[in-house]
Amino acid sequence: MTLSVALDPFVLPEWSKVSDKRRKHIARVTTLLMQWADEIGIDDEERRGWMHAGLLHDALRDADESELRALAQDPVREEELLHGPAVANLLESSGDVSAPALLAIRYHTVGSPDWDRTGKALYMADFLEPGRSFAHSDRAFLARQVPHDFDGVFRQVLRARLEYALREGYTLFPETVGLWNAVR
Repeated sequence: MTLSVALDPFVLPEWSKVSDKRRKHIARVTTLLMQWADEIGIDDEERRGWMHAGLLHDALRDADESELRALAQDPVREEELLHGPAVANLLESSGDVSAPALLAIRYHTVGSPDWDRTGKALYMADFLEPGRSFAHSDRAFLARQVPHDFDGVFRQVLRARLEYALREGYTLFPETVGLWNAVR
């Protein structure tokens, strides 16, 4: 199995396991990240990390649970939270993906207080990508504001995701709470 990663937002690694619907989501997330990177004017190294984060964050989203548990080395967490750690663990030794991008991929579903701008950008793009079926105009407005108020939009996205989790009775993970405490 080769672990090298192409820098094309529409070409996933051969080891990826995603449906067509998920592939389209990945393309929208990565496209949004690259638009923001252009508007913000980030350097090539960070841009490469953003590309990897967008392209790979859901690369194993549709893998079976036993494979995800083995790769994530996690017998406990809910299945839908395993794909990020599985991808990060798979890529960790390849050297192709930066540490900030690996951290972004690993925690993109729950957040991390250890994130730099790469993790925060992925967290926002995953939430704000235009294919999601809720609050279209509000999310589109926030997506347009990211290059102008990155930290402010990040706080709004984090708050919205926390409020949703609380309203729906979902678990607040220690990483999520730590992220909130780090940015508020």
